[in-house]
Amino acid sequence: MPHRRSSRIGLVSDPAVSRRTLLGGVAAFALGSTEAVAQAPARPAVPAKSAPEVKPDAKPETPVRTLSAVPGTTRLKPEPAVATPVWSFDGAAVPPVVRVKLGETVRLRVENKTDRPLSLHWHGVRNQNPMDGVGGLTQAPIPPGGDFTYAFVPPDAGSFLIRPLVVGGSSEPSGRGLAGMLVVEEVVPPPVDHDLTVLMQDWRLSDDGTLLPFGQTAFAASSGRLGNLVTVNGKPVPDAITVRPGSRVRLRLANACNARGTRIRFDNLKVYVAAVDGQPTDTFEPLRATLPFPPGTRYDLMLDMPAEAGASGSITALVGNGLALATLTTSGEPVTGKRGAIGPIGENKLLPAEVRLQNALRRDVVLTGGARIDKDKPAAEPAYTGDAGKVWAVNGAWGNAGVAPLFTVKRGQVVVLALRNDTAFPQALHLHGHSFRLLHPLDDGWEPYWLDTFQLLEGRTARIAFKADNPGRWVIGATVLERFDTGLWGWFEVT
Repeated sequence: MPHRRSSRIGLVSDPAVSRRTLLGGVAAFALGSTEAVAQAPARPAVPAKSAPEVKPDAKPETPVRTLSAVPGTTRLKPEPAVATPVWSFDGAAVPPVVRVKLGETVRLRVENKTDRPLSLHWHGVRNQNPMDGVGGLTQAPIPPGGDFTYAFVPPDAGSFLIRPLVVGGSSEPSGRGLAGMLVVEEVVPPPVDHDLTVLMQDWRLSDDGTLLPFGQTAFAASSGRLGNLVTVNGKPVPDAITVRPGSRVRLRLANACNARGTRIRFDNLKVYVAAVDGQPTDTFEPLRATLPFPPGTRYDLMLDMPAEAGASGSITALVGNGLALATLTTSGEPVTGKRGAIGPIGENKLLPAEVRLQNALRRDVVLTGGARIDKDKPAAEPAYTGDAGKVWAVNGAWGNAGVAPLFTVKRGQVVVLALRNDTAFPQALHLHGHSFRLLHPLDDGWEPYWLDTFQLLEGRTARIAFKADNPGRWVIGATVLERFDTGLWGWFEVT
């Protein structure tokens, strides 16, 4: 049965709003609040080829980079003059940015010099399964004092997160500071004068600047470990970025917070979204110059700066009265010469332009657990009992190393998941190893962009569709790491 065109677009199923942007009015995640969803046209569904399997380059000359996760200190607060005990890669306060060209091998030996098990997930990479970095499912966690070498060729260009992900133990290494970005540059990237990463983290600090304790079930059962200090690229906000007058800038924004989501607004900056979750899209201006920004989300933005020196604009998180994350100011030698209008950065031909839904494998995925909000009481009452690791459930099972798969599917089969959020909180969810389309309520089309992370409002159901063309065991679970640690994940197998 053919799929008719629709004019809706957004991150959750909701009534239609105008085309103009992709994610402009989408559900917010900041401090558990919710907002409306923007919509735009979709495309009909027909078959397409599977993405080919990409194997790591085994050339002996391929260099191996070492990342050492080590304890240390950094000064996050000017007062009091106490350094915060953190974990970092190679002892650097600035999170690493690993850059490769499309087709090159990522080869990283990760040394664990902390006192907790560790593994690194390459968030958004349609990776080979043994390299996905889910400790306890796709690999044994790296023990304290141990090391593990990740070697893979990313199949797609784009902006991706590096996040710790260990079954039952992800929140602490992330909350202590371990994070980074993987940038896979296009073979022929769009011409820009500056290609910049903007990585947001937050920290839960006591008054004396030390980190507050981890493993608190009350946080896991509600909003997660929300920090009280925000950093960008390892420094307290705002990050002051200087660019040349008249320059074209590519900004790669990524949210590596444990739990904090927000909306971000662009003040005195006319930005165009060129990619969402690493995958290119038709460029568009955000509605009301804002975008939703739950944990795990990435955007590639393009903008042209004013030609005069001293011009300034900012990226603001809509937290409280507004929190400037970064400022861009023009200085130095102007960029001269004419250039064309900002347009799409390219097309990922490995992803199908359409997805055949008629013969899809369909499964229901129901999220339950966590605290229940009682409007007559000032605090949430937990809806769980007993084991602190069993706070959340997917299809009635708490995520753990021995949990049975949600389903098994043959390689090449289209899968449609009906995700229902029966919890009292919005849930930011991430699909590993694949990119998906967010379907409209009647399967009459989908949003015109690919995602690997999205937010599902409380009490809502959304359907996602993807081609299961990547063999292995793949997680679908919470990007709020305290929820992941306490059961909010499941996995499926592609054979």
